[in-house]
Amino acid sequence: MEFGAGTPLEEFRGQVRAFVASHAPGYKVRAGVRSPENAAELKELQRWTADLYAAGYLGADWPEEYGGVPGHDPLREFVVGEEIARARAPMPASGGSLAAHALIQFGTEKQKRRYLPRIRSGEDLWCQLFSEPDAGSDLASLRTTAVRDGDEWVVNGQKVWTTNGHWARYGYLLARTDPDAPKHKGISAFALDMRLPGVQVRPLRELTGTSDFNEVFFDDVRLPADALIGEPGQGWLIANTSLAEERNGVGVSVVRLQMAWEDLVALAREVTMDGRPALERDDVRQRLAGFRAEVDACALLAHTSMARWRAGRARVIDAPATKLTFSELNLRMAEYAVSLAGALGVLTEGDPDAVAGGRWQDAYLYARAYTIAGGSSEIMRNIIAERALGLPREPR
Repeated sequence: MEFGAGTPLEEFRGQVRAFVASHAPGYKVRAGVRSPENAAELKELQRWTADLYAAGYLGADWPEEYGGVPGHDPLREFVVGEEIARARAPMPASGGSLAAHALIQFGTEKQKRRYLPRIRSGEDLWCQLFSEPDAGSDLASLRTTAVRDGDEWVVNGQKVWTTNGHWARYGYLLARTDPDAPKHKGISAFALDMRLPGVQVRPLRELTGTSDFNEVFFDDVRLPADALIGEPGQGWLIANTSLAEERNGVGVSVVRLQMAWEDLVALAREVTMDGRPALERDDVRQRLAGFRAEVDACALLAHTSMARWRAGRARVIDAPATKLTFSELNLRMAEYAVSLAGALGVLTEGDPDAVAGGRWQDAYLYARAYTIAGGSSEIMRNIIAERALGLPREPR
């Protein structure tokens, strides 16, 4: 099942598929949202990002003077994301795209001329400096401060779960500039040079054995006044506006589920139970069929949500329902895969006896992150219950 099948998008999909096949980096892509593991992979990711922008597959919705495509159909963004995911190619780092949308809509001309060309060329990798130890799903509770001191802003605080923070040249920062304002009103947005004195990045070693996330500390970091994006106190608006422009994540999630199901079927053919391939067992086939039905239901949910958005009839339930369905189903499929592999399912990549090269063990360890990142499953359920269904609010 593909979004836009049988429509004029199909011709575009074929073009994208051919482009990805001939230009995508050759290094292995692991489950989830991951960072380059070394300088060589970083260089390849930067080259890949530049190629996608140059071909008009990224940044097509930018103003023409900054490289945008006239008459751009926003639905094409879904197709690009799907085809990158289908090729198991790395997704370009999202920090640059988020920062670009913030700058395009709220930045000064000087900021646009300075930052946008280097985002398109892949020269400058950006990270997203939003989440904090006590402000993840409740981002508006963030405590990092930016205090005006003459022609500078002095930043103090901490961020966490910062993907690509150890590689990034710039950070798209949210900080509190008015501690007396309501929590959503006192936040401002900044473009932060990650090489400034007082910025300390500490990679976090994760269950997967890799370091994709980081802690970032700010100790009297002095930003020039023109690092402010928009006006003081506009940070919450700017962040939500830029996040709303990132539309291809839904298509990527659906494709990843579909491919995970295909990999799960392949695993059931490979491993044996009671001396025969697991796929020959009725209970295994029933479980796989159940997963397939859920994958198709998730795809229909996602595509229907996209159609409503396209028609200007998006509902508050659409995004959280899709995110919740994907993340929980992805976790259950990974759990089942590891159990299906038996004792060999715990072996990691590099072990000669690892099933499917350790792919499922890595996917299982990362899958829990999807139920937390971007709003935990508990938060998604509360949004659906309270805002969409009108149920009583959870006691605070």
